[in-house]
Amino acid sequence: MKLDYKKLWGDALAEIELNVSRANFITWFKNTSIVNDKNGIIYLSVPNIFVKEWLFTKYNKFILKAIHSIEPNIRSIEYLINAQKQEDESEKNKVAPMERGSINNEQLGFSDFNIDKEANLNPKYTFDSFVVGSFNEVAYAAALAVTKNIGTAYNPLFIYGGVGLGKTHLLQAIGNRIKTENKKANIFYTTSEKFANDFVFSMRNNSIPAFKEKYRKYDLLIVDDIQFFSGKLKIQEEFFHIFNSLYERNGQIIFSSDKPPKHLSGLEERLRSRCEGGMMVDIPKPEYESRLAILEAKVQENNFLIEKEILEYIALTVQENIRELEGSLNSIMGQNKIKGRDLSLAEVKEFIKKNSEPIKRVTMGQLIKIIADFYNINEKNLFEKTRRKEVVKPRQVAMYLLRQDLNTSYPYIGQKFGQRDHTTVIHAYKKIRDSIKKDDKLNEEIENIRLLLYGKSV
Repeated sequence: MKLDYKKLWGDALAEIELNVSRANFITWFKNTSIVNDKNGIIYLSVPNIFVKEWLFTKYNKFILKAIHSIEPNIRSIEYLINAQKQEDESEKNKVAPMERGSINNEQLGFSDFNIDKEANLNPKYTFDSFVVGSFNEVAYAAALAVTKNIGTAYNPLFIYGGVGLGKTHLLQAIGNRIKTENKKANIFYTTSEKFANDFVFSMRNNSIPAFKEKYRKYDLLIVDDIQFFSGKLKIQEEFFHIFNSLYERNGQIIFSSDKPPKHLSGLEERLRSRCEGGMMVDIPKPEYESRLAILEAKVQENNFLIEKEILEYIALTVQENIRELEGSLNSIMGQNKIKGRDLSLAEVKEFIKKNSEPIKRVTMGQLIKIIADFYNINEKNLFEKTRRKEVVKPRQVAMYLLRQDLNTSYPYIGQKFGQRDHTTVIHAYKKIRDSIKKDDKLNEEIENIRLLLYGKSV
């Protein structure tokens, strides 16, 4: 039976929109549609090569999961540029696949769809596939120790670090190892957001006793991204009691967060104290040698051949986190597929420069237009003397980027933004600068804006 493409993509977008910021959703998913399917492959039309590259690098796995949850027979995605305008051609050619956009079993790791429904663990996250370097060896050792002495060694275990550094991999590796060695162990992995949703659902359906029974039965409870408990006092209270119940009978609790407990604002003191009562371990940014080792492992895992000097350049240039490192590698491997040959070192340098490094040739007008479009507001709103929430944040981001990327003086920025005093601009700059260190969504938004500014135009 032929799929209803409009309904399928609409349902998938509804799921996606719940999990990304509004600005990102508007920027990357507008003017996209499903145009065909064949043999478990969905063909997704996108407006241009830049959106295609971004969706493939940043959202491909997420998009495929959303579609797969609706249509379990879907196993892969092909991205086609402006396929809506080429209907006759696509019908004639049956929408010939574009290898670069393919998310196949080899690249995605199809075990993503074989998640253990009882434990909520992804079998691809194992200790064997975790690349150990000097930056994460302490966290790795602590995780291994927990598997050998569940409930006694390092209870609770609290692993913290920035985005994309392998925390989730390590947490799930613990669960998978214990599950393999002890079939009777009752294990569950969840995120703080999912826990909160479960709690709210149980309240609405008068099923709190069932909720409590569910979470108090585990021998090992893993809660990822606990920072999202901040400010949710009722949920924290319920989790505190669950924590105590598990701890009193030697149940193992494992947490992850983007920062240590003492720096989690909005976390109740008694819960903070519980988090600090066991072993806390940091995963910092990987140093050069570790970044290179990770790239070499990923190349081997995907059966690719890439020159050592190219891997060394990527490791030297991309320094923020493992996810960004792998994203750059995937993009370059994809470019090799598109061109049917290996990129030269000069081409790799140019590719990374365009996609990672701001080029200081953008005008203030261009920057303002991109930011206004990104946040879906009128350009003139940015210059108005208003404190409306939907305007204040974009205006502060604009001031930050004008200063940070274009090196525009504070007085000049203030003059352009409605004759504001330069101290107002300094305040905006510092606010965004400090916020992106702890606000992952804001950091991602600014990264996306920079890609729009310095990459190919959308």
